[in-house]
Amino acid sequence: MVRSVAVVGAGVSGLAATKCCLDEGLEPTCFEQSEDIGGLWRYSNQAEEGRASIYRTVFTNSCKEMMCYSDFPFPDDHPNYMHNARLQHYICKYAEHFDLLQHIRFKTLVTKVKKRPDFSVTGQWEVVTQRDGKEETAVFDAVMVCSGHHVYPNLPLADFPGIEKFKGCYFHSREYKEPEKFRGKKVLVIGLGNSGSDIAVELSTLASQVYLSSRSGSWVMSRVWDNGYPWDMLLITRFRTWLGNILPRALSDWLYVRGMNRSFKHENFGLMPLNRTSRKEPVFNDDLPSRIACGVVVIKPNVKEFRETSVLFQDGTVQDDVDAVVFATGYSYAYPFMEDDSIIKSRDNQVTLYKGILPPQLEKPTLAVIGLVQSLGPIIPTADLQCRWAVKVFQGQCMLPPVSERMDDIDEKMGKKLKWYGNSTTLQTDYITYMDELASAIGVKPSMLKLLLTDPRLALEVFFGPCSPYQFRLMGPGKWSGARKAILTQWDRTLQ
Repeated sequence: MVRSVAVVGAGVSGLAATKCCLDEGLEPTCFEQSEDIGGLWRYSNQAEEGRASIYRTVFTNSCKEMMCYSDFPFPDDHPNYMHNARLQHYICKYAEHFDLLQHIRFKTLVTKVKKRPDFSVTGQWEVVTQRDGKEETAVFDAVMVCSGHHVYPNLPLADFPGIEKFKGCYFHSREYKEPEKFRGKKVLVIGLGNSGSDIAVELSTLASQVYLSSRSGSWVMSRVWDNGYPWDMLLITRFRTWLGNILPRALSDWLYVRGMNRSFKHENFGLMPLNRTSRKEPVFNDDLPSRIACGVVVIKPNVKEFRETSVLFQDGTVQDDVDAVVFATGYSYAYPFMEDDSIIKSRDNQVTLYKGILPPQLEKPTLAVIGLVQSLGPIIPTADLQCRWAVKVFQGQCMLPPVSERMDDIDEKMGKKLKWYGNSTTLQTDYITYMDELASAIGVKPSMLKLLLTDPRLALEVFFGPCSPYQFRLMGPGKWSGARKAILTQWDRTLQ
């Protein structure tokens, strides 16, 4: 029987994990190496070792109704997209409301997580922590890894010949905080993801020129969609997912490309993705197209080589007098505290997890990795539902198939991922399909037939309206009495 659970990290996933354990009568101990909760969303002026780091002006890409914890809506008067400080305030309120802080041990670094010698019988883990220079070892029945994946910067300098000769400064986007020191300079940003685009747009207000280099292009979307409503409330619906699944692939692809090109033609802006029908996560930036149109951001192809003060690009063009380079080249997954790294990275050094959560070949399913899955959907409700599923697995209330079937499931999903999202290293998936899969397994997926017969108004809103997190609190274990009202009033809060 699982009783004690070690939770690694007190960001949005770690808090969800702690609460889910408490809801199910387990005893969580959450270890957080910094002195506060919030993880990625807690801004600091300096990038700290072993912690995620954001720049001062980060805003959310998901709106408040879609990205909240499923039983804790944002206050009515909050804007639809939030600055990191406001989101951090909400995270603190959540922890306070559910009395989570007493279960968190701050300034405590997890240095080792290893199987106990009798693991195949007990499923127990030994967790070694460090605080104030003192080391402590404790035994736990289960472990939930909630350390995130924005901690270890991926800086592939070997892919950029001549970088050692370059006389300007260069650094990973993790180190970037604000634009002031680049005033009047020529800056090259490498990487057309959310960070790269945000940083390029922000620098363009002060730098003399910004170049944005991309290897494979990307779809760029606005947060503000039809009639000024948030994009995700209009696009992430059960109806659209159902339609996407029944339409022929060619028609679905055509509609997808047409939708992505609706506000501007990506080809004309040099942004068109190499694989145009790939569903990999788009970039959310309301200003990038206008900054390109104004000439203050210039789109460039991949870098061929660096010289002392100039950069040669793949198309043969050379840019002289470049002062600084920002590598917005993402992050790599690392679990330095796992004694046996192959538990999580069990294939070709790639993260291999059943349902994107559970190492498939563990003799006892008592380790869960939370918050690694990426979808065109918000992370908070995803992590929340992952935790609810994991805790049910720990308790033996959610039965798992044999190891061979778990591996087959992973292979099948990898095949789908390659087909829809291209060859990316992230665990990408369709948001509603994934959420429903987890929800079905623990009995909290809304039953459309039941709703249609008993509450037609709610049924229509659940199917045609946004798939907001409250849907997974309507029925089954963990049901929340405020879920129905939250769904029927979500548009009012959006307008407010």
